Amino acid sequence: MDGLRKLTASFVAPGPCGVAVRDRLKHLTVEDERVLRAVGAHQGALASGDLRVRCADGLEHGAQTWAARKRELTALSSSRIAGAITKATHDQWALARRCQAAHIQNLEAGIRTLRHRLSLPIGEKGTKRAAGGYRSKGEWFRKSRRLAMLEARHAAAVAEWQAGRVRVVRGGKRLLNTRHHLAQAGLTEDDWRERWEAERWFIAADGESGKRFGNETIRVTPDGEVSIKLPVPLAHLANAKHGRYILTARIAFAHRGAEWADRIAANRTVAYRIHLDTERGRWYLTASWQRPVVQTIPLETARARGMIGVDTNADHFAAYRLDRHGNPIGEPHRFGYDLSGSAGHRDAQIRHALTRLINWAVRAGVAAIGIEDLDFTTEKTRERHGRRKRFRQLISGMPTGKLKARLVSMAAEQGLSVVAVDPAYTSLWGAQHWKKPLTTPHRKMSRHDAAGIAIGRRALGHPVRRRTAPPPHDRSDRAGHRTAQAGPGDRGREGTRPPATDRPPGRPLPSGKRKRGTSASKTVRDAPSTQQWVQDSLMCTG
Repeated sequence: MDGLRKLTASFVAPGPCGVAVRDRLKHLTVEDERVLRAVGAHQGALASGDLRVRCADGLEHGAQTWAARKRELTALSSSRIAGAITKATHDQWALARRCQAAHIQNLEAGIRTLRHRLSLPIGEKGTKRAAGGYRSKGEWFRKSRRLAMLEARHAAAVAEWQAGRVRVVRGGKRLLNTRHHLAQAGLTEDDWRERWEAERWFIAADGESGKRFGNETIRVTPDGEVSIKLPVPLAHLANAKHGRYILTARIAFAHRGAEWADRIAANRTVAYRIHLDTERGRWYLTASWQRPVVQTIPLETARARGMIGVDTNADHFAAYRLDRHGNPIGEPHRFGYDLSGSAGHRDAQIRHALTRLINWAVRAGVAAIGIEDLDFTTEKTRERHGRRKRFRQLISGMPTGKLKARLVSMAAEQGLSVVAVDPAYTSLWGAQHWKKPLTTPHRKMSRHDAAGIAIGRRALGHPVRRRTAPPPHDRSDRAGHRTAQAGPGDRGREGTRPPATDRPPGRPLPSGKRKRGTSASKTVRDAPSTQQWVQDSLMCTG
């Protein structure tokens, strides 16, 4: 075990803290769309200006500057809209700071790798845990230039971090860069302009407890009527009292509709957002609210009815069911998905695979699902994997963060818990200890199936391997007990075998004669011994 990193303890992932449901705004009139576009453009301009002011404040921001910004926005909209805009601005600035910190850490990881490899002689071979030297003088020279470039980028990023300067693009950096590649994206300038403006609109409002139906700015009644409190400059567009505009569309949330109806009936907080899907030409309304913090179940409770270990791969989930002692039950299961195509297609594929996995877990009767606590943030660097471009693309395409969040949310709806385990050595040790013993003429075990068993056993608190190594010295147990899962009440060693007679070992019979047992025939080589040691190679008990 020398050289292996220390494994982190398994834990039960906390449940979801929020809910979001969406419905389409159908049968909008031309006037409805004109009002929505006007409101979105007006409030989007206010949000852009507020973000510019917030970024200019940097680390000098405080409660007084926040109040001053909100007062300026209130005069151009309303108090509630100003509060929603400033809150969204702070969230966006904080997200940019977190991304900036992650970028600095990524640069530091690349610099460490380059410095290590440049310090080695040219052509020196590496190991499984550390890369070797570069293969030629030309490659060494190019990597030395890249090191200088990364060090310059790191110095600039650290200076911006210390000064509190962030880089934020309202509408998205990817869409902004698409402006320079319209032909490749299959867009015209007008199409791109429409998407750009729609992404920069702001038609959202945070809820407020005690107000009518939980939101005073964007109000949705139990029968599905949607109305918007217009900002002061657009109050002349109102078609109802108190500067409100009522849309002709009606909404009815098919998913979690009863939960949403209970909240608005009790005037509890519900936040709403209206946005336009320019590709389909459809308007949508999204409702979201927070859930009370639910105490996660203890780890021992999650392990009580066994576990399903899940190995996450580029195109499928490899799952295996285990009992509470860590013994595999039944056959391995695979739930495939395709991560190619658009973001919507990839998200739908992940949802479909997780739905089938969770339904199988419910039928199996387990209380929890064990999954690796994956994080490829430091594993995607160009310096770490070098020419392995396809591998870097593979791990970059796996949506680890979104997968964990979606699995926890979907499992909580079925009463299942998610146990996150350290992913170190699960594939290696699973293939070493479980692939061959479970392979039969009717069962084909893959490396991923064995990794699912390793993950499940780690989630259950058992070691990955089935048995410890035999005693290294002799048949005694001076090196420790053989079984890896001996309970605390079991004996510390196997003990001596009982004698064949009722006399103490090494003493003659009372008559003074030795009794010799009947020997087996020399021609029968497979005759069972009366003192045969029987040990199941697979089943273990805790």
